[in-house]
Amino acid sequence: MSLFSKLPPPAPEPDVPAANQPLAERMRPRTLDEFIGQEKLLGPGKSLRVQIENDNLGSMLFWGPPGCGKTTLARLIARLTRSEFVSFSAVLAGIKEIKEVMVVAEHKSRSGHRTIVFVDEVHRFNKAQQDAFLPHVEAGHIIFIGATTENPSFEVISPLLSRTKVYVLATKLQKLLTTSSSASRRSRMATPAPPTTR
Repeated sequence: MSLFSKLPPPAPEPDVPAANQPLAERMRPRTLDEFIGQEKLLGPGKSLRVQIENDNLGSMLFWGPPGCGKTTLARLIARLTRSEFVSFSAVLAGIKEIKEVMVVAEHKSRSGHRTIVFVDEVHRFNKAQQDAFLPHVEAGHIIFIGATTENPSFEVISPLLSRTKVYVLATKLQKLLTTSSSASRRSRMATPAPPTTR
């Protein structure tokens, strides 16, 4: 049995989303230019965008309100940097699951493969759970991306916080309509035309 079999397979991301995917999935941005509302982080020349474009990432925390795109941005980073993407939910994962994936990620790192470990609602992890990531972040076995709606200064342990860069995401909707037509076109392209009758 492969050591890597415990890693969940990455979700397929075709250039044209499949017709049977949910609408929200079809409309997820596939490029940095399609990511709406975070120009202070992802605009041309901004530090996070430069890191992604140069494929030179460090561990990071995304802090922002629900619905601002933290999970979508983490997935987009993994896609654009050709990294393995492993997602944890702080509500469901325990120490055992974390350690299992860290072992696999360490082996992959030694063979030149990179793993992005995304932890949603990282503020819900207790100290012991957060500690389980620390040695692997320090050793460079993983790129840690945490997402939180709470102030990480109070909710993330100091050793982990000191090894990550905090990016603050805000909810910005004013440019949403300017891209809705292009997203709608993608959705229509993914929907097969009904058969014609003679």
